[in-house]
Amino acid sequence: MVRGMYATILVPTDGSEGAAGAVTVAVALADRFDAAVHALFVVDERFVADDYDLAVEDAERRAERALDRAGGLGADAGVDVEKHLRRGLPHEEIIEAADAYGADLVVVGKHGRTGLDRFLHVGSTTERVVRASPTQVLTVPLSDEA
Repeated sequence: MVRGMYATILVPTDGSEGAAGAVTVAVALADRFDAAVHALFVVDERFVADDYDLAVEDAERRAERALDRAGGLGADAGVDVEKHLRRGLPHEEIIEAADAYGADLVVVGKHGRTGLDRFLHVGSTTERVVRASPTQVLTVPLSDEA
């Protein structure tokens, strides 16, 4: 284990395959550098249905599953993973969380669930985080992209 390079790693997750790869990399880095890991799920309130309460409840169930998977990967590696749930615009919440948790690295998957962005070609959450983050960002491709 090497100390000092990274102390706190933030890894956003949406439960997708791309996010799972990012969690795996974040946990491996945390193990290597004896860093803390914060897993974050952001409920994107732009895309909730007419029945707001039901949509948020469904999103929170997905969040719990995704965060539990992140915690499980950490536990398997002997790394504690602190789990967080936020609501808002994902890229903004990720950047705010990095600041709030004192992250010196954000590890994010290149492909996740991007909702309407994917169809409108507005840009992905990952791209927005890379462009706006004052913190170092490591992007992790899907395994078949490498």
